[in-house]
Amino acid sequence: MDGSSLDIQGLKVVDREISKHTFTPAEYAIVRRVIGETGDFEYQSLVAFSAGALQTGAEALATRQPVITDLPMVQLAVQPMVQATFLNALHCASQILAPDALATPSTIVGGLTRLAKAYPNGIFVMGQAIAALTTLVELIEAEEIHPALVIATPAGLVDADVVKDRLQDSRIPNICVRGRKGGPTLAFTIFNELTRLAWVAHHARQNPT
Repeated sequence: MDGSSLDIQGLKVVDREISKHTFTPAEYAIVRRVIGETGDFEYQSLVAFSAGALQTGAEALATRQPVITDLPMVQLAVQPMVQATFLNALHCASQILAPDALATPSTIVGGLTRLAKAYPNGIFVMGQAIAALTTLVELIEAEEIHPALVIATPAGLVDADVVKDRLQDSRIPNICVRGRKGGPTLAFTIFNELTRLAWVAHHARQNPT
């Protein structure tokens, strides 16, 4: 059985086990993809969408706002989807100050700060670097930047839940994995499914039947 068949079967399992929910169709498509990727049904109650986040994110993708990731793993995972759809510019915070060296929390934060100020209305996909997400939230709270969308999924026992709560309390469109759970796989899974949905809707508008 190939990977695509296993993927389809896994999503069918998700549909069977989640009989009732309050998500919109687009939100549910993202949540079911997260659960299908992780096998963890707890994410049904942990993935949270701010009001209008999906629409704002789709519009930002369609207008080719740059996409900023915290780690190369996330950048590499979203690159094929971006190249197949809206062709947004991709930037990675950990590669800005030390592209040929092992990234440290300080170099990731420094790179994120530089990118955030260069692209204050960009799409930020924060998968694991809690310090970078904290810096991003501080820039938002200081009203120095106004991202089109922030996807925040860092995991951790210290500060991860707090900084994600601060992001949710802001007026910035966001998709968060609440609490201590998360990780980079969730970040690129959410982004890729959002981009797929946005591309389908964009194509339908451009080619009405």
